[in-house]
Amino acid sequence: MQTYRCAACAGVLYFDNIQCGCGQQIAYDPARDALVALDVPCANRETIGCNWAGPSGGGLCHACAMTDVHPDTSVDENRVLWARAEAAKRWVLANLMRWGWFAPGAAGPRPHFRLLSEHTGAGIETVTMGHADGVITINVTEASHPTRIARREALAERYRTMIGHFRHEIAHFLFTLLARNAAFTVAFRALFGDERRDYDAALQQHYADGPSDPGSTFITAYAAAHPHEDWAETAAHLMHLTDLTDSVSAAGLRLDGHKLPPDAYAEPDANALVTTATGLALAINHVNRSLEIPDLYPFVLTDAVRDKLSFTHHWLRQPVRAAQGEPA
Repeated sequence: MQTYRCAACAGVLYFDNIQCGCGQQIAYDPARDALVALDVPCANRETIGCNWAGPSGGGLCHACAMTDVHPDTSVDENRVLWARAEAAKRWVLANLMRWGWFAPGAAGPRPHFRLLSEHTGAGIETVTMGHADGVITINVTEASHPTRIARREALAERYRTMIGHFRHEIAHFLFTLLARNAAFTVAFRALFGDERRDYDAALQQHYADGPSDPGSTFITAYAAAHPHEDWAETAAHLMHLTDLTDSVSAAGLRLDGHKLPPDAYAEPDANALVTTATGLALAINHVNRSLEIPDLYPFVLTDAVRDKLSFTHHWLRQPVRAAQGEPA
């Protein structure tokens, strides 16, 4: 994620800021990828602290308008959990807009979101995260850090965050858009396998027998369950690595032996991007260990995984490549 400048004082601003230290009220304008002086706020600014600009006539911002269902706010904790979930969603959407996905005025469908909590006024309900027919369901209960950590440990996962959930589920939605292109489908099946395989049966086998080839050709154990999950996990990690590189560059940090791109989302060379990102991750992992906190990126990328990341990078950049007149 890039950093920004206040129009009033030129001070540094960060993506989730709602006010500058100079007192200037600000809002994020997705059409300009800029934090600007507040004019018309999102209708959710007071409710959940949304810092995006609303439409000229008032109402929900570009990101909040994609949420069709929000959690039951009669339960006190749900308002905070909803706010955290929307903040993660805004971050992921702003990243994807850098590649041309879902930006204001961009052609094509956008995902719709159901942000649900297990805690409702009627009692506890089961919430299953997933994507179906353009609708993404996210369990905001996991915006509670203790809850999410407990589930990560129970599932023996190395990484589990709200941003990660949004990236994974949006990747499923992006697959449905990219699969309209026959060239994508043919190349995908050659690398990831046939996604027409019985999904429910594959997941049952995965949970019964464990991953078939952990750590060799799949970026995570869950990626081994089915080609759809391999794609979603790989795409989410490509987003992680791109954003990591972009954020380090924006912060003005440097790493010997690596040339950081000023805009990681404009980098056309997937191998260079992934190599730089893994070098940064190893360096920051080392720093984190000095404070006895978890590794920033606790994954090893094999050659097979890097091939999948390169494929994913090529196709996630499709909108910006098309805008620049490059071949699909």
